Amino acid sequence: MSHLYLDETLDLAAVRPGDAVELHGDEARHAVTVSRLRVGEQVSIGDGRGRVVHGPVTSAEPRRLAIEVETVADEPAASPRLTLVQALAKGDRDELAVQAATELGVDRIVPWSATRSVSRWEGPKAEKGRARWASIVREAVKQSLRARIPAVEPVASTRELPGRLEGARMLLLVPGAETPL
Repeated sequence: MSHLYLDETLDLAAVRPGDAVELHGDEARHAVTVSRLRVGEQVSIGDGRGRVVHGPVTSAEPRRLAIEVETVADEPAASPRLTLVQALAKGDRDELAVQAATELGVDRIVPWSATRSVSRWEGPKAEKGRARWASIVREAVKQSLRARIPAVEPVASTRELPGRLEGARMLLLVPGAETPL
């Protein structure tokens, strides 16, 4: 089974085969305690910006995991880049859409406070909602073994969307539309 762990604070730019890379904190705790990784097992560690190192575990402690790098892979940025503009929805429907879109390869997510949205992200709730979506995106990236973490932008109103998407080619999915995808 493949395991990918992410640490956006790691600088993997100069890492080469034979080097040691360490994972610390909650991500290491998850790898060692929850996934029960042991010395000798193969694991991948990414920086969330496209670089992933792969190799055997050399040390597995509760809040520290070390590997010896066997391979280094760089995932280029996607072209064309895909942006999901997701309307806020009640329940967890918007979160499920964000998760699925991340697993399918979107590169950027814009939460949209549509005129008809029942859910509202205002004041402190706006950052809390963005952080929640960012957490969902991060976990979906790990689940789908992607090397890049999509950006989750601050919530946008309908009036703000054209400025945020300036120059982008757009595809609008509308239930009941006459032209199928």
